[in-house]
Amino acid sequence: QLQIVESGGGLVQPGGSLRLSCVASGFTLDHYCIAWWRQSPGKEREGVSWISVGDGSTHYADSVKGRFAISRDNAKNTAFLQMNSLKPEDTAVYYCALDYGSCSSGFVFYEYDYWGQGTQVTVSS
Repeated sequence: QLQIVESGGGLVQPGGSLRLSCVASGFTLDHYCIAWWRQSPGKEREGVSWISVGDGSTHYADSVKGRFAISRDNAKNTAFLQMNSLKPEDTAVYYCALDYGSCSSGFVFYEYDYWGQGTQVTVSS
């Protein structure tokens, strides 16, 4: 059974850090572009970051550039999103998504083949 499970969310104060994990089972991540998305109540789901296969090139939304870092460990079939200097506006449900092949589609929602169930991140004092 193909499954993606995110973890690592929680409540953190502004300026704090969290590290999200995305673990795949039933298939390997080696051939997939991996992206993190987020969705806040009343807002559309937005792309946060992606990391490609092969050279591992990365891309970040302007809102998180310099604060978030995406990485992947194919041997462990896991991807990560390190989130630093968190702000209240980062509060959202964060999703891991996979697109077979390169990340040429960028943040085109319907191009992603598999989605996790999401993990809640709340930034509040």
